[in-house]
Amino acid sequence: MSGKVFVVGLGPGNESMLTGQARAALAAADVLCGYTVYVELVKPLYPEKEIYTTPMRGEMDRCRWALRAACEGKTVAMVCSGDAGVYGMASPVLELAKEYPEVAVEVVPGVTAALSGAAVLGAPLGHDFCVISLSDLLTPWSQIEKRLQCAAVGDFALCLYNPASHRRKDHLQRAVDILLAAGKAEHTPCAVVRNIGRPGQAAEFYTLETLRDASVDMFTTVFIGSSTTVQQGGWLITPRGYHKP
Repeated sequence: MSGKVFVVGLGPGNESMLTGQARAALAAADVLCGYTVYVELVKPLYPEKEIYTTPMRGEMDRCRWALRAACEGKTVAMVCSGDAGVYGMASPVLELAKEYPEVAVEVVPGVTAALSGAAVLGAPLGHDFCVISLSDLLTPWSQIEKRLQCAAVGDFALCLYNPASHRRKDHLQRAVDILLAAGKAEHTPCAVVRNIGRPGQAAEFYTLETLRDASVDMFTTVFIGSSTTVQQGGWLITPRGYHKP
């Protein structure tokens, strides 16, 4: 009989931020499958489970392995950080699932960095917002630039994923320049949160003008306010408007 693939969002990596649904899926699985770093986050909780990992950029091979293992009757938990459907593994698994119609797939949501990072800062995403990845590994920079411009024109608060890597050291600076040119004010409140929900978690506050000089990496999530966002002590707040009569 065919098994099942759970695509499980682990949240930021802290055991306490695993959802109940995620815990149930992990407990039900015969195999924990995923990118090595993410499997290591939950492996200590389930030491008896079979493990299958691949390095970065082995995503499609990993998905095919999981679906084939399910064809053999195994229950597989394909794990990823944050939410499975937000820059996660849900889309590639579902894209390939049509080739394995006998396999059941269930997407298990998790706490994505936009939400866990926003909680550290208070309420920077309290009104309409956009989430944009600055990684041009799978998306052309021209398309990223257009999306940043549109977000600025629409006066959205923004959450930026993947702001820098060893190869992409200047993408945040380029993004800031695009937002300023498109009309975002220099004094717009901003913040970055590093290592969300993990040891070394830290938040730093900036304006959009000074954000260009922020030190960021792939473990950093960037928050950029709208025209109504304010910094109030150690909080970043984008009002929804409840105080209006």
